[in-house]
Amino acid sequence: MRITRIFAHHVELPLREGSYHWSGGKSVSVFDSTLVGVETDCGLIGYGEVCPLGPFYLPAYAEGVRAGIKELGPHLIGLDPRELGVLNERMDAALKGHPYVKSGIDIACWDILGRTTGLPVCTLMGGRFGEKIRLYRAISQEAPEVMARKVAAYKTDGYTRFQLKVGGDPDLDIERIRAVRAMLESSDRLVADANTGWTQHEAIRVVRAVRDLDLYIEQPCLTYEECLAVRQATDHPFILDENIDSLGMFLRAKADLAMDAVNLKISKLGGLTRTRQIRDLCVSQGIAMTLEDSWGGDITTAAIAHLAHSTPEAYRFTSTDFNSYVTVCNADGAPQREEGYMQASDAAGLGIAPRFDVYGPRLVDIS
Repeated sequence: MRITRIFAHHVELPLREGSYHWSGGKSVSVFDSTLVGVETDCGLIGYGEVCPLGPFYLPAYAEGVRAGIKELGPHLIGLDPRELGVLNERMDAALKGHPYVKSGIDIACWDILGRTTGLPVCTLMGGRFGEKIRLYRAISQEAPEVMARKVAAYKTDGYTRFQLKVGGDPDLDIERIRAVRAMLESSDRLVADANTGWTQHEAIRVVRAVRDLDLYIEQPCLTYEECLAVRQATDHPFILDENIDSLGMFLRAKADLAMDAVNLKISKLGGLTRTRQIRDLCVSQGIAMTLEDSWGGDITTAAIAHLAHSTPEAYRFTSTDFNSYVTVCNADGAPQREEGYMQASDAAGLGIAPRFDVYGPRLVDIS
């Protein structure tokens, strides 16, 4: 089996809530997502999806996905898509960095491997742990009382994990945290995610002001060193996200005892293959994980579900169902939320079929 064509389509994914806000005044209302297709000489096609959260979040942007595939694609024609180690080595040799460009191709090749073997991706990635995957809900940054009302509403949908977007004015963030925590039960989990938005002194001030509350602190500052200083100043459980962009960075953070849990985003790390490497190391080192991506629709949600379902439950802190945040369905067969949980499909591969009626024309076509 050989790769004969790599192509890409664009789709816009508007948000159900209208807009999404996080630290530094950043916001988005419509996501630009890319469908990546990998076609083989036997007619089999696998699919992946890449959806950066705007160029102001991580070093990734939607047009960069398509431009990168145009650069990278010709180097992959003729490879066996089932040989994922070979594929990833070739991608890294042909294009230095830009892991988000490689992510959709890697996911599509996992889809092909599953379709070829007749097995779901989660089975190929280690097996299916448990019956379902617990989800969190991200709460867009707004006034404290508005965020508290949204948490109360989402609790009725079965959510018990909440990622509160803070990283703004410290006084207001303290109010946000207190207002939301007051809405929750003791068994619920609250993550105050600053998305790098605080300076070091602000972060330390906030964590001291909410010392009496049960919550997690996630990525308070921009640099790893600042986050480590905050980590050493608080006894709250601590999560790193934006700084963990490679296996080497994870190993450094583990050696420094810089985190209790880690957020692994598939496209930030370069696809399912690279994310699984860190996932398995986290399991061996006792580090819990949020398993997700930057954003996306049904195909991204399916990839997240397979990664999460193949992770031992003790180390699976939470995941998310991005397809419930947007108004456009871009693939059939994707997991759907049920009472705050989802399940990976039992069908071969990712278990999805793109809905090409919602996509624009091919923007990339390499053969």
